[in-house]
Amino acid sequence: MSGVSYKDSGVDLDVYNDAMKRLPKLMHRTFSPRVKQLDGGFAGLFQLDFDCNLFRRNYEQPILVSGADGVGTKLKVAQKLGRHDTIGIDLVAMCVNDTICCGAEPLFFLDYIAMSHDDPILLEQLVKGISDGCVTSDSALLGGETAIMPDHYKPGDYELAGFSVGVVDKKHLIDGKAIAPDDVVIGIASNGVHANGFSLVRKIVFDVAKLDVDSPFEPQPEQTIGDVLMQPTLIYTSAVRKVLNHYRVKQVVHGIAHITGGGLEENITRILPPGISIDIDANAWSAHPVFDWLQQLGNVDRDEMFRVFNMGIGMTLIVSSYYADSVLRMLEQAGHEAMVIGNVKAHEDETARRVTVQH
Repeated sequence: MSGVSYKDSGVDLDVYNDAMKRLPKLMHRTFSPRVKQLDGGFAGLFQLDFDCNLFRRNYEQPILVSGADGVGTKLKVAQKLGRHDTIGIDLVAMCVNDTICCGAEPLFFLDYIAMSHDDPILLEQLVKGISDGCVTSDSALLGGETAIMPDHYKPGDYELAGFSVGVVDKKHLIDGKAIAPDDVVIGIASNGVHANGFSLVRKIVFDVAKLDVDSPFEPQPEQTIGDVLMQPTLIYTSAVRKVLNHYRVKQVVHGIAHITGGGLEENITRILPPGISIDIDANAWSAHPVFDWLQQLGNVDRDEMFRVFNMGIGMTLIVSSYYADSVLRMLEQAGHEAMVIGNVKAHEDETARRVTVQH
């Protein structure tokens, strides 16, 4: 009688090797000259020689900026649909959209994928999305980890996490401290729910309304509910970097907030200095119809909607009012819908900070 093998426990190393062979091409398409290729190595390599002629960067005091995130239970929608080639875009977006809030240039990205069993086709689809997101954000996909855990995940289940690293010169670091009265808030439109609040989305759509991913999306019946919910999160790094590179001074962009869980109020408040108050006018933009649809379908309180979802604004820039029109033009030229959505004023309490959304 032969002994127990790894395959008997649910991990097939031959299938695992097949899966790994599919990934290098998806990584190589994201590489810049600063990546030192090391296929099969134990780590990824990225050159930090910022001021050499090859890279034409002038970082006098470079600060590394890092962020980690996942995509929450949007994974459950992807698994219901059997559509896995875009969820990786969401993963990259959630990470790089955070790091750009400090004014950082994205450098490289790493992923973590955990699965129940080796599935080369599924893994390739997931990494394709991650690779696409890295190309869009100008990040090099240096590597990652694929964990096979048959006793931890049910067949077909998987988990994703991502890790982004960028760089910003100390003199160009954006931390919100320069935000001052008479600044304005520019909102950059989202294209839907992005990747936050999906526990509530799933509760409303699948448990309360008893709908299916293949059901027509009522406001736009040419699309299915699955199409609308799986719309990948917008990646804002290229557009925001164009603005920052054009001005390169903190007198223009004083703060940046990625609008994720917690909505406009909580996320903008995170970057405000003491003594600052912001009024947001929700009538200043038209949100994707998915938000009104979800609210009506689940009879959700409007305040709850604004607390959970981005409600049509995926990123905000707090800028000097003098430059607002110029910044808006640059964002629109970069392909994003953008508008002034709020104003900054002094808070009556010099130690307090507040964001109020009028809706």
